[in-house]
Amino acid sequence: MTYQELSGWGRSPKLYCRTMPLARQRTGTDDAASSIVRGLGRAYGDSALNPDMTFESRRMDCLLAFDTEDGVLEAEAGAMLGDMVRAVLPKGWFVPVTPGTQYVTLGGMIAADVHGKNHHLAGTFGDFVEWFDLRGKDGLIQRCSPSENAEIFNATLGGMGLTGQILRARFRLIPVDSGWIAQDTLVAANLGEAIDLMEAHLSSTYSVAWIDCLAQSQQLGRSLVYLGEHAAFDTLPPRERLHRWALEPRKTRRVPLDFPAMALNGLSVKVFNEVYFRSGSRKAGEMFAPWETYFYPLDAIRDWNRIYGARGFAQFQCVVPLAGAREGMRALVETIAASGMGSFLAVLTRTGPAAEPSRLLSFPIEGYTLALDFPVSAGSLALMDQLDAITLDHGGRTYLAKDSRMSRATFDRMDSMVLCQGSCTEGPFDGLDLAILDCTDVGDARLFMGEFGADTWGLDYHAWIGPVALSAAR
Repeated sequence: MTYQELSGWGRSPKLYCRTMPLARQRTGTDDAASSIVRGLGRAYGDSALNPDMTFESRRMDCLLAFDTEDGVLEAEAGAMLGDMVRAVLPKGWFVPVTPGTQYVTLGGMIAADVHGKNHHLAGTFGDFVEWFDLRGKDGLIQRCSPSENAEIFNATLGGMGLTGQILRARFRLIPVDSGWIAQDTLVAANLGEAIDLMEAHLSSTYSVAWIDCLAQSQQLGRSLVYLGEHAAFDTLPPRERLHRWALEPRKTRRVPLDFPAMALNGLSVKVFNEVYFRSGSRKAGEMFAPWETYFYPLDAIRDWNRIYGARGFAQFQCVVPLAGAREGMRALVETIAASGMGSFLAVLTRTGPAAEPSRLLSFPIEGYTLALDFPVSAGSLALMDQLDAITLDHGGRTYLAKDSRMSRATFDRMDSMVLCQGSCTEGPFDGLDLAILDCTDVGDARLFMGEFGADTWGLDYHAWIGPVALSAAR
């Protein structure tokens, strides 16, 4: 057991936490009042931090079983996504849903119920999970699936680590014929055109848009829309055929030091966005991209979070329902452009229908998500409060796995939190008391999760929205 200063990928906030490795068998040393599990530390905010006890799952990274005929993989919670892809891809399989980095763990993907560029067709990662083993605070391990302990299964998918420690899981894969993505880049002159293009290509397996959030007037929200399909081997050019699974290590670069605070400002971001948009426009059209390049472009820049300086950054990610998406997204982008604090990492994604309500905290609903990074400052925090208000006014919600600064008022208004207004009174959640306590300021609200009615659970996890985290998302 050690004490160390930890942070999420955004490097803000930083907390002094008691830590120890997550054990396959309970050791009896967990005397903490509350705890959370942390994987690779890629949650942007504080969602895998708890000063009382932060268990680290990185050593539990074994791939346990791989059914190459039916495409099913079983692995421990600390297994890294990139390692799983490299293990299954040469056999003609790929993960069904992937977030924007390969440096996340299986347990984190379940805890955050991650979504990807194909949510409009495939749903979330939880839709492909067959079962997982979950350990409660009393040490009891239960197998949870859609047919066994189903309520706990659904509450854990997107449950932000509050239902227990995910130890291992089994999930379905999708068949692929190569490791290449047939990518088609489309240019949108403004936000409205970007949404039109994404709506016109709902049959595309993958779609995502980069947005220039500082462009204004007729160019407001100009975008590059990237569509993608898993490429069939017989469609590949000769050079790509020589590397069918695209498993050769790609070249990476490292950011060697923290950028000075002045490096990222309205002018530098505006210049970057102009160059990026023009370059992308010239390259518009079809091409073949390796799976790493298409799904994980930022992974090619190691320690890229240092670009934001020693203060770190915060990510704002919201989803707005489809009915009000055009108006809501326009209001968000207009507010960002007017502030002059646009992000050079701004991503728009089309989402499909929401998961069933029993996934208590799962994020996506049908509509559009917008994700942006901002250097931490008083001005950017105030701007993100404005964006919260716009999101809520349009019936949207904020992604807890990315958040580090949400206020109590925002949390109370989120429609996904309606369940927290009272207690569950039926089934295995009998007596589960969800209440928001001890709010004093931005980032200082406690969500206390009381005991499950079943004596075998006796969970009393808590988490902070702000200084201490809500999730086991990695």
